[in-house]
Amino acid sequence: MTEHKSGFVAIVGRPNVGKSTLLNRIVGQKIAIMSDKAQTTRNKIQGVYTTDDAQLIFIDTPGIHKPKHRLGDFMVETAYSALREVDAVLFMIAADEKRGKGDDFIIERLKTVDSPVYLVINKIDKVHPDELLGIIDDYRQQLSFKEIIPISATEGNNFETLMGTLVEQMPTGPQYFPDDQITDHPEYFIVSELIREKVLLLTRDEVPHSVAVVVDSMKRNENDKVHIQATIIVERDSQKGIIIGKGGKMLKDIGTKARREIELLLGDKVFLELWVKVQKDWRDKQTYLTDYGYKKEDY
Repeated sequence: MTEHKSGFVAIVGRPNVGKSTLLNRIVGQKIAIMSDKAQTTRNKIQGVYTTDDAQLIFIDTPGIHKPKHRLGDFMVETAYSALREVDAVLFMIAADEKRGKGDDFIIERLKTVDSPVYLVINKIDKVHPDELLGIIDDYRQQLSFKEIIPISATEGNNFETLMGTLVEQMPTGPQYFPDDQITDHPEYFIVSELIREKVLLLTRDEVPHSVAVVVDSMKRNENDKVHIQATIIVERDSQKGIIIGKGGKMLKDIGTKARREIELLLGDKVFLELWVKVQKDWRDKQTYLTDYGYKKEDY
């Protein structure tokens, strides 16, 4: 009988290097918000990877960056607190981007981490294989990595190697979650993230990251549909106008696209009602941050 292995793995990296794409591949379902806008992940979303003889719990941390406001402070602290409670750290970089100040900033923090740090070079499908050697050499000189693993989270290249390496080096431990559980976040959270993703996707650069989504209620109605009521929160009246759109068209599009993905997630028919509310400067007010699910942890 082989020993059962388990452990916690943090994924860190600059915003936009593909952390959420990797997490979604790991769990085989869409649970992490994916957007090509930077800093879309705000909470530690945990993905659970379970096989017959191992279970890995992945923590997708907010992109580490220099914070500009209270929400930014919260996001960076969340990322650092994740590093203090894991068995391994995946430091993810993008092969098609040069090492920059953001990467150096993270490397400095990783030098103080006791857990083994793996360098995961993502987006290898975007560069010529010859370029990889230079990237590996460059990063090797910055930090002593446990291993360096090039992958493509989108295409799946070398994904099995990454997972096999991690499982092999995990400590012996119990199965923390049931076989079919892929995340520890309640469905309310994932539903709100899916709606927020659609807002960012459809409004593009017009609405910045001053968007929060609160799921007000989620219950089954008499037609056996899951009735979800949610509020999209923005900081300015002009943003509210953009999200509602001409004749309500934008809000309807957001709702339609979000509903399809929520139905896939829940495996149920969904009736989704959306409202838009203006809450000026909510990202700088601790009470609002708490109301919208950004709870200050004991760091």
